[in-house]
Amino acid sequence: MENTAMEHAVREVLRKMKASSVMSLKLATALIEKVEEEASRMGVKAVVAVSDASGRPVAIHCMDGSYIGSFDVALNKTYTSVAFQMSTAELAKLAAPGGSLYGIQHTNEGKIVIFGGGEPLMLDGVMIGAVGVSGGTAEQDTKLGAYGKNILKDVI
Repeated sequence: MENTAMEHAVREVLRKMKASSVMSLKLATALIEKVEEEASRMGVKAVVAVSDASGRPVAIHCMDGSYIGSFDVALNKTYTSVAFQMSTAELAKLAAPGGSLYGIQHTNEGKIVIFGGGEPLMLDGVMIGAVGVSGGTAEQDTKLGAYGKNILKDVI
C-alpha cells in the first residue's frame, strides 16, 4: 500500500472511531428533550428513544400519557435504523408488497419496524446512532424522527 493511501486509510479509521464514540447519555438526553418539545407542540404524547451505532439503547423517555406499547416500538425503530442504515419510512417503501425487501419485518426476532419514526443519526458521514419515536400517527412519528435527525448538530 502506498504511504499516502495508508495515511488516508488511518485518518478515515480514526475519524470513524471518533464519531462512533460521540453518542453519550448527555447527547441522547438532550436530543430526546428537543424531540419531546416538538411533540408537545404537535400535541403528541410520544416515547422517544436513542441508540448508539451498535443499536444498543442509550436513553429512552416516555412522555406522560404515552402508550405503553410505544416503548418497544420506539426502541425497535432505533434498532431498525441502525441495522439497515436508513429511516424506517424509507425501509417501509422497500418492504411493501412487491418490494425488494418484502417480508423483512419478520426477521431479527421481530425487531424490524417498517413504518416511519426511526432515523439514523449521522455525524460527518458516520452513523453515531439512531432516534426512534412512537406515539402519534405514522406521519407524526415520521415528522418527529426527522426533526430529531435534523437538529442533531444543533444539540451537539
